[in-house]
Amino acid sequence: MNRRLPALLAVLVMLLAACGGGNAATTTAGATPETTEAMTETTEAMTETTEAMTDDELVVGVSWNNYNEERWAKSDEPAIQAALDAAGATYISADAGSSAEQQLADVENLIAQGADVLIILAQDGEAIRPAVASALEQGIPVIAYDRLIEDPGALYITFDNIGVGRLQAEVIFGLVPEGNYAIIKGNAADANADFLREGYEQVIGDAAAAGTINIACETYTDNWDPAIAQTNMEQCLTQENNAIDAVLSENDGMAGGVVAALEAQGLAGIVPVSGQDGDLAALNRVALGTQSVSVWKDARELGRAAGEAAVALAQGTALADVAGVVQFDSPGGNSMTSILLEPIAITQDNLDVVVDADWISVDELCQGVDPATGPAACAA
Repeated sequence: MNRRLPALLAVLVMLLAACGGGNAATTTAGATPETTEAMTETTEAMTETTEAMTDDELVVGVSWNNYNEERWAKSDEPAIQAALDAAGATYISADAGSSAEQQLADVENLIAQGADVLIILAQDGEAIRPAVASALEQGIPVIAYDRLIEDPGALYITFDNIGVGRLQAEVIFGLVPEGNYAIIKGNAADANADFLREGYEQVIGDAAAAGTINIACETYTDNWDPAIAQTNMEQCLTQENNAIDAVLSENDGMAGGVVAALEAQGLAGIVPVSGQDGDLAALNRVALGTQSVSVWKDARELGRAAGEAAVALAQGTALADVAGVVQFDSPGGNSMTSILLEPIAITQDNLDVVVDADWISVDELCQGVDPATGPAACAA
């Protein structure tokens, strides 16, 4: 039964009492025809409303931090909606426009609109914690979607982001085992930026300690903004007189800014660059050779998992009993109940994987690629 039903029933009972003239001993037999008719209509209305509320759809509220990344509107949101549609649940949402303050207000508004469960893509994992705690206190389950929120009462659903960083670094380190590296990290308020960096360290840490790799530049990028990433890369190139041999960029949007900065110096396609998300433009850059790897996280699977988990939690399933959960030890020392999906590194050698999965068409992938010299996926 929907948690809003008891309050509505109380209102209807008061209306029914009012129709009886406030006399507890009043019966249909002793009432006027007008009162009897009013009582009958009210009783019917109460019955109909009770049945409607009993069968009411579950309401899932989704708080998006922004739509700056291609994948949110293209893949994640439709997958969540499809999972909810299949379960007969209702989708409501809000876009915080990259504002942590607005996201706090958005969560309150989603609750006020009747959300039975919340999916939150956090702008700032620390700033959102009071809203998460408030929701949980009200008995409203919370899913931390793709970005960590340090509350063990929330379900954390994401890809293995340390693994994403490791996959990026393995490809780049395989191409450039020594030299000057630039590391373009994501938003400092997003734990994923540090998870990815931890994955890098697992691959290049020993070489950096030995001095065969020099981390020439390393910087966070506000809001994972491609324009800011481009500026960061331009400053790095200026600082190092263009002596950068490889770039570990934490996502595809920023990789686009990095490649633009390299292109301006005649270095695009010469300096290997990493990314993640499988953005269409990034996969095209992989085919063209200006980006070396995009770690593909099939956001359709992530959205589906979140939608299905949201329905289960709203129906009373305990965190530990949600399908596919594992325990994840967070940087804050919390044991988070989590669903961690596996990413795939996409290079020129396996571009067919994203084509076969209908993630991208051959025409989109191979735009501008010479079929005679390009990767096999673009061969004529």
